[in-house]
Formats: sequence, structure tokens, C-alpha cells
Amino acid sequence: MRLSLLTLLLCTTSALCQTAISPGVSPVSLQRALASTPDSTKTQELHDQVFKLFGKQNLLKGKSGAKIEGTTVAWAVMNAKPAQVLHDDGSLIGAMTSLGSDGLQVLVQTHPNFTEFNYHITADAKPLLAGKVSIENYTYTSDSEPQKGVPTGRLEKFEWKQSRIFPDTLRDVTVYIPQQYHPGTEACLMVWQDGSRHADPKGSMRASVVFDNLIAKKDMPVTIGVFIDPGRKLNQKAGDKAGNRSLEYDSLGDAYVRFLLEEILPEVQKRYNVRFRSEAAAWAIAGGSSGGICAFTAAWERPDKFGKVLCWVGTFVDIRGGNAYPYLLRITEHKPIRVYLLDGANDLDNKYGNWPLANRMMEASLKFMNYDYRMDWTQCFHGSKGMSPALPDALRWLWRDAR
Repeated sequence: MRLSLLTLLLCTTSALCQTAISPGVSPVSLQRALASTPDSTKTQELHDQVFKLFGKQNLLKGKSGAKIEGTTVAWAVMNAKPAQVLHDDGSLIGAMTSLGSDGLQVLVQTHPNFTEFNYHITADAKPLLAGKVSIENYTYTSDSEPQKGVPTGRLEKFEWKQSRIFPDTLRDVTVYIPQQYHPGTEACLMVWQDGSRHADPKGSMRASVVFDNLIAKKDMPVTIGVFIDPGRKLNQKAGDKAGNRSLEYDSLGDAYVRFLLEEILPEVQKRYNVRFRSEAAAWAIAGGSSGGICAFTAAWERPDKFGKVLCWVGTFVDIRGGNAYPYLLRITEHKPIRVYLLDGANDLDNKYGNWPLANRMMEASLKFMNYDYRMDWTQCFHGSKGMSPALPDALRWLWRDAR
């Protein structure tokens, strides 16, 4: 069988390759190919693959940002002069390597995990482009991967634009219904903020896949998942940043939980013939960042409904008053809610506050008030990457005594 040029190029030893390489280039395979000192024919093939990786038009327009795979970072530019990648302070990250005669240049390097830095690319002392690299690499367990023989729940989707509590908004709602659920019977409930991307079985969180696996193992009960996106204004396009997100998520008070109880959850039950168990211990709510404080607020306001909270990189800082929670916890009668928190040393620090410090204060207050809580500390940055591989273990803990 004849091996393709690219397959030969990506082999890292002189021995015959044992595994064929699929077409295309990633930062890791690009790094290997460059280390092999390719000849002119292989260089041209690699040149064409780099165009596909970064996008030819992005390269021609000078808009090609860094590509990251694991802890490997790749940069590419088009310029006739030799280019280099620099830190903001002017120190050299690396000189770029030319691929062909049209000015295409690349640099690929491996950096330590949990590294974050700004960069800019220059040629002949003139700036070409700039950006930021955040390296945050995790390994998923099998519980976040589809497993043979495990029943797969279905995902249903509808648009909600009839809100009375948040008028002049529209949003997508994705509903996960496990295969084990029998229509008309009662099941547990878990509501997710910023929902659609967390329900996506090919996204980073893969919550629907984790649900499939844990329900099959009986590590969590049969649970309906309701994944709700924040409200977009009526004049916004699908995909635009939701204009109503901060108002809905960061605000204290009962508006959002009333929106759930009076609008979204009744609609879900009506549309899909599902029923939710009545006890608060059977209702959970989840979210990250502003969605995380939103989840906590919903349970704080209505502990008779939501008895479980899953919150990561929670925004318990001074954006609409969320910094009050560590103090409110200490002076308010204990509420019957179970709280899971996750944050990381590399979370945000800006004019609104310090996220790790705010979450440390939440942890201390929950402990002081003898709440049923768990705090997982990681190296994560702000976002959902740190929560994603931890989700199966977090859900086991959250649902540990549910049947």
C-alpha cells in the first residue's frame, strides 16, 4: 500500500509508520513535521495544509490567531520579511520558519500547562498581529465519552419568546430526556444556565453524555435536564452575545427563579409530557461564572424548590451585588441546600473583584454555617474547561443519596 506524502512527513522515526495519519494538520502534527526537516515537495504539501488549518483568507488578511492543541501552540503569518513571535515585554518567544516562497511562516512550541500570555508578531520591526494564549489542558474520563450499550437520551429544543418576567427577549431551551424515563412518571430535574453548549454531546461539558453514563450506572437518578440559554434582545441575531445575560444572571432577588417556575418549567412539562418530583432534594441547578451565581441565587431564594447547586468559577464579586453572599450566608438562617463549588488559582482578577478570593470566602461561609458543601480547587482559568472533566465526579457527589 502506497503511503501519502503527508503520512511520510508526519512519521517521527526512520522506521515504517505503524499507523496511517489522517489528512490534515494540527499543531502537534505540524510540530512533528517541522522537526523532520522536510524537503521541498513535502514543504509544499505542508504549506497547503497550514493554509487549511489557519484559513487562507485569515492568513492573507493578517487575522490568523494562534491555534492550540493540548499544550502545543502554533502561529502562522504571511509576510515577505522574516517574522518572530514576541511577549508583550519584547522578549522573544521564537523565530518563525518559512514554508515556501509566498511568505507563509510558522512557529510551533509546547508550553507548560496552565500558561497564559499575550503575544505579538512582528516582521522588520513592524507589528503584524497580536493575541492571547491560554493553555488549559485536561483529560476526560470514560464517563464523558459515549459508551457502547449505554442508553442514549434524546435532546429536544424550542425557542421561548413569550416571557413576562424578562419581556422583549428570546432564547433557546434544550431538554434532555433520558431513555429510561417513562412518559407521565416523575423524575428528578436539573436546570443549566448557558444551556445549549453544555448539553451538546460534542461540546466541552458534554453534560448529556455524562447524564447517559451516570444514569445507566445508577450513580445519579433518572433526571430530566433543562438547558436554558440567556435572553437575547429581539433585535439580536442568533449567535450574538446575549444582551440580557448579566441582568438575568448577576442580579440578586427572585426574578430568575420565578422565570423558571412560572414560565420555562411548566412549558417543558406541557411540551414533552414529563413530570418532576416535588421534593427539593430532587431538583438541582447548575451554571458557571454569572450562570453559577444565578444557580446559587435560585436555590437561595427558593430552597423549597431547588435543593442542589452546581457552581463553577462563580461570579461572587461586585457585579450587581453578588459580593454580598459570603456575608449573607453568615447572618441568614441555614437553608436546606447542598452546594458544589469549583474554582481555580488562575481565575479572574479585575475591577469587579478577585474570583478565587470570592470563592474562598464562599467556601469559608458555607463551612462556618455547616452547609452540606464541597469545594474543588484547581488551576483552571475562567470558563468551563476546568469543570468539564470534573463533571462526572461532581454529579456523583451532588446526587449521592438520590434514588
